[in-house]
Amino acid sequence: MYKPLLIVPALLLALAHPPASAAPPVPESKPQSVEQQEKQEKQTKLPTTSRAVVTDHKAQIGGKEISYQACAGTLPVLTDTGETEADIFYVSYRVVQPASPKTRPVLFVFNGGPGAASVWLHLGALGPRRVQMLPDGSMPAPPFHLVDNASSLLDVADLVFVDPVGTGYSRAAKPDLTKKFAAVQGDIDSLDRFVRLYLTRNGLWDAPVFLVGESYGTFRSAGLAEHLVEHGVALNGLILVSSILNLQTVSFDYGNDLPYQLFLPSYTATAWYHGKLAPELQADLDRTLAQAEQWAASDYLWALNKGDRLTATERKSVAEKLAGFTGLSVELVQNRNLRVDNRDFARELLRGEGRMVGLMDSRFNAENAEPGRQLGFDATVANIRPPFTSTVNAYLREELGYQSDLEYYVLGGGTGRWDWEAKNSYADTGENLRNAMVKNPYLKVMVASGLFDLATPHFATDYTLAHLGLAAGLRRNISVKRYRSGHMMYLEGDALVQLKRDAAEFIGTTLKR
Repeated sequence: MYKPLLIVPALLLALAHPPASAAPPVPESKPQSVEQQEKQEKQTKLPTTSRAVVTDHKAQIGGKEISYQACAGTLPVLTDTGETEADIFYVSYRVVQPASPKTRPVLFVFNGGPGAASVWLHLGALGPRRVQMLPDGSMPAPPFHLVDNASSLLDVADLVFVDPVGTGYSRAAKPDLTKKFAAVQGDIDSLDRFVRLYLTRNGLWDAPVFLVGESYGTFRSAGLAEHLVEHGVALNGLILVSSILNLQTVSFDYGNDLPYQLFLPSYTATAWYHGKLAPELQADLDRTLAQAEQWAASDYLWALNKGDRLTATERKSVAEKLAGFTGLSVELVQNRNLRVDNRDFARELLRGEGRMVGLMDSRFNAENAEPGRQLGFDATVANIRPPFTSTVNAYLREELGYQSDLEYYVLGGGTGRWDWEAKNSYADTGENLRNAMVKNPYLKVMVASGLFDLATPHFATDYTLAHLGLAAGLRRNISVKRYRSGHMMYLEGDALVQLKRDAAEFIGTTLKR
């Protein structure tokens, strides 16, 4: 049974912090000057505390009962002059332990989008409570429920789930400031300020610090890693889930052939899952994937580079091979000029059954109600949005005791058009990750990829990591894990257990010096 404690003002994790001193009353016989009034108004606008609700809980994690304290609240995004430009909502979990010379590591967790709240990793993978999905990750019948998450990382680290401005309950202080945070650098800068303020208010500057990001959350985490080290915060580790650092690898633009070869192995994995490959390719997924990756990086790349110079015989040979690795027809592949983008593939693979596969998780599929039109929606999003939206709204109010009339932006709706700040090029934070690792050679990186991910494919991630420009010593600081699941690999039960095991081992190994 939780015990809600509404603290106004309160610090994160219920640490005491005195309120700002009020300006002394001014006698009526001595009215304030204009300068004094402006000074007082400015002082009252400078936040030194934040609202937070702290509750006590217990959960079964890793086979043991864990007692922990949850805190749901906001922290201000302060300018260098102390003015508030936004409030960032977070939920943190802390295991209260006896005094110890070793401080528990703290993980700051972000999702992506951009425009997604942290609810996906929060209630799907890492937090002490998770959405109860069907064993394969499919949506159960409503109403939806939460259960204890036996695979939570709370038994190895304290957790802080952060909703960037424009997601969850996080909002800019003024409407005209929203645009500032819907941009690569504005987003990174605000989260840098959040992390440092959190460390300050909770006395955690001596704690091991990790960032965990999913999808665009990996993009921001790579940029944030360098931003933080420039402000004196040297991270211990990054956990990048379904990573995307270089937008060129996933942008199907005219003249950019890179994504076609990098998505091919994910097409192969998807076709294998749905039984669309020839018997010899259906026999062993790992062996088939190795063949697809080898061909994509050699003969297929050569064919894409040759372009219109391909002879009719060469074009036919490549089309047959590409069709064999994708489960698509030779005619369709030829009609697409040997270039099939992810949305086209998702619509065409199961056309014969009147179905379309998901983009973020191609194991899922849905009825294709309009087969003659472009892909209307992602079957993955349709599968996950209702249960996660319903449970997070109930959880924050009923179990954590946090009340708000604002809409909790789960996936989009609060940021508007995103400014990628890339002129005549593709946005890329791979260089930021490299710089962070060079400036802090102790920084370790774990990368988790799902084989059935048609949004941030594993082969594109491999390509990006191979082009960071790191020396051999720093390359050894990066470890890569693959899962037989999709973009949100933790939706599938076995993959969730594997992700917990890999992440816990990564954290433990990183902290052993």
